[in-house]
Amino acid sequence: MTKKPEDPNSSSKYVAANEWMIRPSNEYDSEYRECSNWKSRLNQYFIFGTSIDCSNWKRNHINAVKWEDSRDEKAAIEVINNEKARRKERLMSQINNDVWEKRTSPPENWNAPLPEYITDGYKNSFLSIKAMEWRGEIPKTPNIFAPSLCTIL
Repeated sequence: MTKKPEDPNSSSKYVAANEWMIRPSNEYDSEYRECSNWKSRLNQYFIFGTSIDCSNWKRNHINAVKWEDSRDEKAAIEVINNEKARRKERLMSQINNDVWEKRTSPPENWNAPLPEYITDGYKNSFLSIKAMEWRGEIPKTPNIFAPSLCTIL
């Protein structure tokens, strides 16, 4: 986890570089309400055997409000650090996955032609017809969803 920079100028640069990580405050409030409602608590008890701590979402909401209202850098740094920690925790299962081998290059035949049964199904698909219209191979079909000036009363 990244520590808070000591130099005020570097903290401004740190916040400016990572401001994209700060979500709108109402999203943190929504996450807190979702985390702390009774259905979620029941699910948490079923999955984890106990309810999880939702105070981080509440703290992030308060700090995001401070950031939105008064551009409080200390609050922004705390939200950014919490987002980085949450992201790291979420990615740990993928990083520590030893079941699948990670590729260093694409498979040899990644751009091989598709099997015939797939191309046959594609021939009369909506996407194929629109591609042929775009290339000018067939005339454009009229848009049936275009607004009409004719009204029947």
